[in-house]
Parts: sequence; C-alpha cells; structure tokens
Amino acid sequence: MGLGTELLFIFVLAVVLLGPKRLPEILGRIARAKGHLEKITYSIKSQLEAEIEGKDSNDVRQQAAAKE
Repeated sequence: MGLGTELLFIFVLAVVLLGPKRLPEILGRIARAKGHLEKITYSIKSQLEAEIEGKDSNDVRQQAAAKE
C-alpha cells in the first residue's frame, strides 16, 4: 500500500471509531498539545544553547517567555 492509501485508511478508521462530531474536537486537542510541546522544545533548546554560549539562564527564560 502507498502512503496515500494508508492515510485514507487511518482517516476512515478514525471517523468510524470517533464519529464525525468528536473528530474535530480530538484533532483540536492534538493540535494544542503539539503547540505546547513545540513551546517546551523551544525553551529547552534555548536554555541549552545559552548554557553552551555561557549566557545567564534568567535572560534565556525571559526571551522564551517573550516569544510565547
């Protein structure tokens, strides 16, 4: 099976299992969780880069908070 066929199968299975009314709600939750994980990842990456460069960790936290 190709990638398109597999994605179509997963989509149809999700609609059948979750129903067309709950699917958008669940996809929204997944999208919000993904955004939250990206913020955490950015914060960790910034802190690690700052430690490597020798910056104060408080400055990095302020930059990360400003980016949010």
